[in-house]
Amino acid sequence: MNKKQALPWDNPRFHNWIAVGRACQVMGLALARALAPLDLKPPHLDILVNLYRTPGISQQDLADKLLVGRSNLSMLLPQLEKRGLLVRSNDPQDRRILRLELTPEGTRLTEEAIVIQSQIIDRAMKTADTDECNLVGEVMTRIIRELTTSDTEKQQDAGKSLQKNA
Repeated sequence: MNKKQALPWDNPRFHNWIAVGRACQVMGLALARALAPLDLKPPHLDILVNLYRTPGISQQDLADKLLVGRSNLSMLLPQLEKRGLLVRSNDPQDRRILRLELTPEGTRLTEEAIVIQSQIIDRAMKTADTDECNLVGEVMTRIIRELTTSDTEKQQDAGKSLQKNA
C-alpha cells in the first residue's frame, strides 16, 4: 500500500463492516457466557435449534444449513448424543443418510436455551427502533444474497435484465 492510497478504515463501508463483525463477536461472547450454566456452547445451540425447528433433518442438510463441513458437525454431534440430547438414526429409505432428532431432554434444554438467546437478542436489538431493526435485517439479507450468489448466477441475471430491457 503506498502513501497516496486511502487506508481501508477511512472508508465508511469498511468501518461499518468492522462494527458489524465486532457486534457479532460481542453477541457470540454474551451468548457463550449465558449458555455456560447449561453446559452449552453457541455451536451446540445452533445444532439443537435447527433440530428443534426441523426434526428428522439429515446430517448433511444440517451441515449445509449451518454452513459447516460434515467433519465439524461429526465432532459436535457425538457430544450432544452422549449427553442424551439427540439421537441419530438411519433413514428408512436410504441407510447411508443419518436423520437427527432431539430427545425429550434435548427439547427441554433447547427451549430453555432459546429463552436465553431471545433475551440477549432483545437486549441487543432494543437499541434500535422498529424501522432500524427491520433495516438491519433487510441489509443483512441483501449481504447474504450477494455473498452466496455465484458469479455465474450474477452473469445470468445480468443477461436476463438486458433481454428484458431490449
